[in-house]
Amino acid sequence: MKFISSEQAVALVQSGDRVFIQGGSATPQRLTDALTARHTELEAVEITHLHTEGAAAYARPEYAKAFRVNAFFIGKNVRPYANQVNVQYIPMFLSEIPLMIRRGRFPIDIAIIQVSPPDAHGFCSLGISVDIASAACGVAEKIIALVNPNMPRSLGDGLIHHSRITAAVYAKDTIHEIKPSILSETEKAIGKHIAGLVEDGATLQMGIGAIPDATLQFLTHHKDLGVHTEMFSDGILPLVEKGIINGRLKKKHPGKIVSSFAMGTRQLYDFIHDNPEVAMLDVGYVNDTSVIRKNNKVTAINSAIEIDVTGQVCADSIGPRIFSGVGGQMDFIRGASLSEGGKPIIALPSMTLKGVSKIVPTLKEGAGVVTTRANVHYVVTEYGVADLYGKNIAQRARALIGIAHPSQREELERKSYELYGKGW
Repeated sequence: MKFISSEQAVALVQSGDRVFIQGGSATPQRLTDALTARHTELEAVEITHLHTEGAAAYARPEYAKAFRVNAFFIGKNVRPYANQVNVQYIPMFLSEIPLMIRRGRFPIDIAIIQVSPPDAHGFCSLGISVDIASAACGVAEKIIALVNPNMPRSLGDGLIHHSRITAAVYAKDTIHEIKPSILSETEKAIGKHIAGLVEDGATLQMGIGAIPDATLQFLTHHKDLGVHTEMFSDGILPLVEKGIINGRLKKKHPGKIVSSFAMGTRQLYDFIHDNPEVAMLDVGYVNDTSVIRKNNKVTAINSAIEIDVTGQVCADSIGPRIFSGVGGQMDFIRGASLSEGGKPIIALPSMTLKGVSKIVPTLKEGAGVVTTRANVHYVVTEYGVADLYGKNIAQRARALIGIAHPSQREELERKSYELYGKGW
C-alpha cells in the first residue's frame, strides 16, 4: 500500500462532489482538516455524514461557498449552523440509510474514512464505525483512507480490501475518546428504575451517556444478558468481565455483542480489537426491526428531549430547532415492542437543568415527533415508571403526570383537563 500526504489525498475532491465522512469516534480529523483547508479552491462540495466528533470547520458559514453539509444526524460540532444556508438535516430512520445508498438514491463520489492497517490478506477494517460507512464505501467512486494502527480491527461487515482504496494516508493518530459520565442522583434514580424492568436473559439496546451508564451499574445481579444495539460504550465492559453479559440466550447471534459503532475510551477500543465476541455490522441490518424482534426480551433504552401527556416523544429538536436526529430510536422501539417479552423504554429526567418540565401538555410548536404515542410503552423518570401500553389518553396523562416533577404536577393536571375535558 502506497502512502501519500493528506493534502495530496484530498486533492481528489472536486467542486460539486458529494463526499461522505465516516462518523463517531472514527472521524478522520486529519483528512477533514486538510479538506477544509482547500475552501478557496472548491465550490459546492456536498459533505454528508452521521454524527461526527472533533472540529467540523467546513460547516462554518464563511465556508458556505465551498461546502454544503447534508447530515443524517446533527452533532454538537455542526449544531450551531443547522438549518442555515449551508447545513441541512436529512430526517431518516438509521436502518433505512444504507438501503437508500445501495439503491442508488444517494450517490456518493468520495468516501473519506479511517481504517486499521491491512492484515495478511490485504483487508483493512472500518473499526469502531461500520454503521453506514460500509454502504458508503460500497458505492463510492473513490475512497480516501487514513490508515491508523490505533484503529482497532473489528470483525463483521467493516472489512475493506486495500485495492478499493484510491488514496491512503498513514498516521498514528489518537482515536477520539469519550470518558464515562459522572452520574447525578437523578440519573442514578432513573437507571435504578430501568434496571428494575430488565429481566434475566434480556437483550439490551442502549446508547451512550449517563442514563445508559447508570442502568448498567444496576445490572450486576442479573444473569445471561445479551447485547444487540446500534452503538455501545464502556459501560458494558464490567458486565462482560463478570459474565453477566454473555449472549447465551440470544436467538440471533448467540454469544456475540452485536453493534454498528462504538464510542468510548481506549479500554473499549482494545476490547473490540480482533475480538470474535464482538460483531460490528451494517446498521441497515443491526437496526432492522425484523432482525431485532427475533431476540426475546429485547429491552430498548432511548432518550427524549420532551414528551407530551399523550405519549408523543420529541427526540430530535427543540421546537423547530434541530438538535440531533431521528437515529435508531424508532427502529428499536418498534423492534422491542414486537420481541417476545420485549420492553421499549423512553427515559428522561423530569426537568431540564434550568427547571423546565420535560413532561408537557403539548410539544413545543414545530417540535418533531420521533416516536409516536402509538409506539410508546414505558416512560421512566427519576420518579418512577409509567406504563402507557394499551392505555387511553386520559390514563396516559395520569400515568405521566405521576412521574413528572412534583412541582409541575398541578399545572399539568390543569392543562390536561383543559385539553381533554371530560375524558380526563
